[in-house]
Amino acid sequence: MHWIDPACLPETRGKVTQFLLNPHGELDGLILNTPGSTLQVHFPPHMTRQVTKHIAPGNTIRVRGVKPRTANVIAAVSLASQNGVEIIDEGPQHHVPGTARLEGKPMDVQGEVTMSLYGPRGELRGALLDEGTSLRMPPHAAAELARYLSPGAFVQAWGRGVKNKHGRTIDVDDIAELIDAA
Repeated sequence: MHWIDPACLPETRGKVTQFLLNPHGELDGLILNTPGSTLQVHFPPHMTRQVTKHIAPGNTIRVRGVKPRTANVIAAVSLASQNGVEIIDEGPQHHVPGTARLEGKPMDVQGEVTMSLYGPRGELRGALLDEGTSLRMPPHAAAELARYLSPGAFVQAWGRGVKNKHGRTIDVDDIAELIDAA
């Protein structure tokens, strides 16, 4: 989205509650509490280094981006830190040394879904659990399993996961509803 002028896009302000990881351990979003709602902000993984340098959970930030009609997500074109540093999506650069992708390890998790997670075009791609883990899957699988990824569902998921100082995510292979969890 580097061709879009961020100044022309609506601005959303809020407090970062947590980062979201992709299945390789790179940041690809965050959860933002705004007056009246909680929403997902999606940004591309190539922005990880700049985001973690200038933004942390608990910070109040400004986001300019595009909001799909069908989902509570903003596809960020720019993020501004509470210190005024603007991070603009200029598109991916060539591979940067020291940015090796993590390989997932077998993991399982269970909990209550607090919010559905989406891709930048509003396609369902997973869920966020109450204990902070994000569940990720391809859009076609998520569409078929939408009831497991809806707020209020109690689930157990298995797959390959990554965990680092910014969070934990599981690339879901299997998911089941926990009947006696409620």
